[in-house]
Amino acid sequence: MLVGVAAILAVTSIVGGAVETPIAPSDLSASTQIVASAASSALLPLDAAGHIVALDPGAQAHALADPSIAGGGDATFSSKTMLGILGQLDPARVSGYVAAHEEAVSTLITAPPVATSVTAYWSGMNSDQQKALIDGAPRLIGNLDGVPFQARSRANRLQLTRAISDTRARLAGHAGKGVKLQLRHTLDTLLRVKEALKAPAGSPERSLVILDVGTNTRAAIAVGDVSTARYVSYLVPGMYFSVDQQLDDWVSTAENLYTEQRQWLRRSFGCRACAGTPGVAAVAWIGYQTPELLNVGGLALAQEGADYLEHGLEGLRALRAGDEPYVTVIAHSYGSTAALMALQRGSVSVDALALVGSPGSAAQSVHGLDVAGGNVYVGQAGFDPVVHTAFFGSDPGASAYGAIAFGVEGAKDPFGGAALAGSTGHNGYFTAGSESLRNLALIGIGQGGLVTPATGSATQLAAGR
Repeated sequence: MLVGVAAILAVTSIVGGAVETPIAPSDLSASTQIVASAASSALLPLDAAGHIVALDPGAQAHALADPSIAGGGDATFSSKTMLGILGQLDPARVSGYVAAHEEAVSTLITAPPVATSVTAYWSGMNSDQQKALIDGAPRLIGNLDGVPFQARSRANRLQLTRAISDTRARLAGHAGKGVKLQLRHTLDTLLRVKEALKAPAGSPERSLVILDVGTNTRAAIAVGDVSTARYVSYLVPGMYFSVDQQLDDWVSTAENLYTEQRQWLRRSFGCRACAGTPGVAAVAWIGYQTPELLNVGGLALAQEGADYLEHGLEGLRALRAGDEPYVTVIAHSYGSTAALMALQRGSVSVDALALVGSPGSAAQSVHGLDVAGGNVYVGQAGFDPVVHTAFFGSDPGASAYGAIAFGVEGAKDPFGGAALAGSTGHNGYFTAGSESLRNLALIGIGQGGLVTPATGSATQLAAGR
């Protein structure tokens, strides 16, 4: 049996191979040390002499983060895994432990535990434990679906501040030209995130619900309170909508949608939708690596986007269990393919789906999507070269698909008489004051019956006729 220091090192080997930063007995509960001493060779590979066999970094990360290796199910939170250990570590040791296991953090973010279990894990800790994890593991907590959005935003803002300071310090140091070019790009990206978080006077609050800094940084900013909103819309972009180039514009689009939805709610429900009662939230979600011209023809990035979107929606449902909002996904271009793939899996559902400028997916009709009541809508602008191509499968705009085609070509608002601008080309669907944005806003608050329908002329233009 492994005892004493050997048991402590065994735990460290199992959970990530960081023998150089062993966990002291005072940092772990007695139960953790007992589990370590009883570890089987399936979790703790030994050589013929009974010595611990070093794992490669990938195996270390999975042994720490993967529930299938840790024992399955709730074993993700056992004393042999990162989340289990973090819940027991002395607060002063959290940041050092996480820094020694960055690959395991990445594994947990990419392939997270079941969101409902994460929510239970978080709510089972006291406020001091939660604060210790936010302060010591901001990247993990800020991107772990199932953790409350307020905590994630605090963690991500802290991560953002630290990353800006660290990147500036590294730029001021001695580094090669290539390294400095990458650091400048990283700093520019982080500063864009910081700028996008600034809400203009009189605008709703903004929260940073995703920030995963890397070569292709992922981020999402919520306009409005996702924790209480009755209606939540996720805006999923397509090609070229990267954090370093388009986050600020995408957040502005989310705010335009939010404003339009609030106006409709005030019109429909009066003071119940006034400023004192949170009603809607719009998430500017650049939660995956969006494609560029050279890689837009494949589905690998759409698969990545579908994975992350699926996890995010599961996290929202877990956090709002018993008070679930009306959830809409509004997806553009390549992002619509990612959204369609996520909703074909049978693991998560939404209340409505709106697709604009879509190249399609493998789904043959709305019946193959987990969208309540078949609430699937499609907008196709004139002179948009992507629509009707069915590049990645079936065309959502085809009549046989079963989606509801809404107007984007411009019209007179039937409820106020105001002129609604038309959208043309591939990138005009989110223009403020347009028929398209008005219809998307209505879809997002469960008022799809009020959308203006597509006209035959718009359909012909979209088809190139």
